[in-house]
Amino acid sequence: MTKDVIALTKQMPDPLSVLAGLLSGGPDRMVGVEGEGAVVQLCDEQGRPLVSVEAPLLVQVRGEAERLLGAREPEVPYWWTEARATTGVKEAEELAGTFAARIGTLVGGTAWPPGAAWSLAVVKTDGMSVAPVPAAAQPAVDVLTDKVAVIIQDRPVVAMTAWLSDAFRAAANAGLGLQIVTPAGTRLSPAVRNSLPGWPSRWVVQDERDGYYDGLSGAVLQWSNGLFVTVESPEATPEDPRTPVAASFGEGFAEKGDTGERQLAISFRTIHPADERLVLGGALEAVWQEITGEPPAGWGTEEPANLPWSLRQLTDVAYERAPEPTWLVAVGSPERPGLATVRITRTKGGVEEDVTLAFGYGPGEQMPTDAVIAAAEALATQHDLQSMLVQIRRARRDLSVPPRFEGPGVPYAFVLGSEEVREMPGDRARNTPLAEAPRELGPKTRPALYYPLPGDPSDLSGWQDFERLMRHLKGS
Repeated sequence: MTKDVIALTKQMPDPLSVLAGLLSGGPDRMVGVEGEGAVVQLCDEQGRPLVSVEAPLLVQVRGEAERLLGAREPEVPYWWTEARATTGVKEAEELAGTFAARIGTLVGGTAWPPGAAWSLAVVKTDGMSVAPVPAAAQPAVDVLTDKVAVIIQDRPVVAMTAWLSDAFRAAANAGLGLQIVTPAGTRLSPAVRNSLPGWPSRWVVQDERDGYYDGLSGAVLQWSNGLFVTVESPEATPEDPRTPVAASFGEGFAEKGDTGERQLAISFRTIHPADERLVLGGALEAVWQEITGEPPAGWGTEEPANLPWSLRQLTDVAYERAPEPTWLVAVGSPERPGLATVRITRTKGGVEEDVTLAFGYGPGEQMPTDAVIAAAEALATQHDLQSMLVQIRRARRDLSVPPRFEGPGVPYAFVLGSEEVREMPGDRARNTPLAEAPRELGPKTRPALYYPLPGDPSDLSGWQDFERLMRHLKGS
């Protein structure tokens, strides 16, 4: 298990110099860094990681420390420096805490979690050395088997940090699942939830009564043959493979009932002709502008989102990474919670942008559903929309994902892009089994079609209408 310590400072720290100064063996013990200088890591003599320090990140977006840590943050811009210490090794935790204390003293700032900053004294380092490449390559992984990479996180919100993003890629390249283990009070960032692949990857929550359970499904889990797997019910049969559900998973929903919190969830895909003059991110900006009246506050290729919103910078990053895909996250202001994940991919058809976006609303806040049609029309007429699905969910205003049951989303609208409408035979796209006819968006000669759906979170029958519509459009 690892412990995370994060320093939030107004000035940029120098992790290598600070760590070297803490070592009783002197700076000569710090003879190298990994990841092109992005990670400084200390190991014991067997090469086991003790402390890993990420390169400082300049955060220029308000609210990220509060969103991800529940911490009071300095005025932007500020520096975010993460250190991971292996628990169970006294010197490692002591070194991480002292590292945070020394940074705070040298450049000014605070540390998370509160009380993490320990003594300023030099730490004894007998048996410590700089990590070799294999250990330094994935500082986020705590347990590695031939089936999964296991990451244990003890923080309020598991975010898509640079470390976790690297672990996702490494696990995928190795053909392994990724299992994230957390205490009961931890939540996931939507960026992690949207990126978590299917089985055997899962979110594993520690529980006093049931041991472990899946934070997204509630299924009780156990460790077996190198990974967490579901526990079979004694009544299970091949025809009915029942899985026990943890009591903790449903208790919060039963106790609180409908809190009045809602999420407006939007997912869409655009396909642009490949052109060196193409500017990316405009589709997301258009939807954000229509729904909230302002563009996204910031973006980044990891969390915390650290850069002010900029279409040009976003486009430059995607071009630099091509032909490899680009993944990024965009966030809103603290006053209007919003988060999107975007995957930009070069395909034979052009440049695709796959966007998953959500906005949060509290009790008494009006959800701007009227703006959905305007957002859909902007995508259809200006941003090469292929398809769009809008849902309404009973879920947290802050958008974080708790290890508890939340009501499923229900479809509010589906939109089919003009090119997809044109390619359908006859009037199939217009004559559907739904009670209400679709609404045309854009030019009469080549319209996109907007299909309204019930969108009532208390009525799941909207999914039946949506499935009938999908079968009809596919001709099945």
